[in-house]
Amino acid sequence: MIEQIIFIVISLFTLMMGWIVVSNNNLFHAALALMASFLGVAGLYVMLDAGFLAMAQLLVYIGAISILIIFAIMLTRRMMQTEESPFNSQPGLAGITAVSVFAVIAFIFWQMREFWPLGAGEGAMPPADKSIILGSVAKLGEYFVSPDAFVLPFEVASVMLLAALIGSIWVAWPKTEDES
Repeated sequence: MIEQIIFIVISLFTLMMGWIVVSNNNLFHAALALMASFLGVAGLYVMLDAGFLAMAQLLVYIGAISILIIFAIMLTRRMMQTEESPFNSQPGLAGITAVSVFAVIAFIFWQMREFWPLGAGEGAMPPADKSIILGSVAKLGEYFVSPDAFVLPFEVASVMLLAALIGSIWVAWPKTEDES
């Protein structure tokens, strides 16, 4: 029952962040919501016991692509020419949020104290067999290139990413007065 509630909460969070991405007029806030949406997808992977995909989601999408998008936004000329203050105007709210997040994480670790540190102690989770882990990653690779499995959706996703890249270049290309 608790797993279903957690799954629903993570799903709603992911959908809400996705809605913010497509409906927000501020490009920087949309990029931050995209990072949060990617984090929600990684949480869904964890709930589905797909640890490899969750870590790949964290490292590739949140750790690389989202940061690249944010740097690209911050380094554009339009953002650099604004007259806004470089400092946050809400330090109290930021402090309360940081302390609250720390308290939630500490509470979760306290609840999981019988499993912490992993692999030690009486109530610890048993370590996973290495053949299971290695076999699942190899099987995932086989599914991606097998004509009977996921090769078509994998190729369609790559073509869609290429189309998005071309579209973003077309949108960002500087227009002259004649082209407008």
